[in-house]
Amino acid sequence: KHRIEDAVSTTKAAIEEGVVPGGGVALLRAQTNILDRAEKLEGDEATGARMVAKAVESPLKQIAENAGLEGGVVVERVRNLKKPAEGLNAATGDYEDLFDAGVIDAAKVTRSA
Repeated sequence: KHRIEDAVSTTKAAIEEGVVPGGGVALLRAQTNILDRAEKLEGDEATGARMVAKAVESPLKQIAENAGLEGGVVVERVRNLKKPAEGLNAATGDYEDLFDAGVIDAAKVTRSA
């Protein structure tokens, strides 16, 4: 019952705000923007922003490790892919366009994470 409720809730969120590439890629892509903003901050605010920038690597890193891969290596490889929607498809082990592969997350859910 809870899985169905979660699916319905996520579907509603996707309808409201759209979807982003899944597998932690959208969060990793936000890292550059976070670091750019951190440069304009000072003291504790700058430190906090840098901590958030580091933390957004964690979902992709954990997904990679759960798939039996080295998380840090996967993060660097995804960071260097050309297209913003490209990332690791953990189900296949391929690096590909995650929209085309159907690996997506609701933008609202990702934004709220």
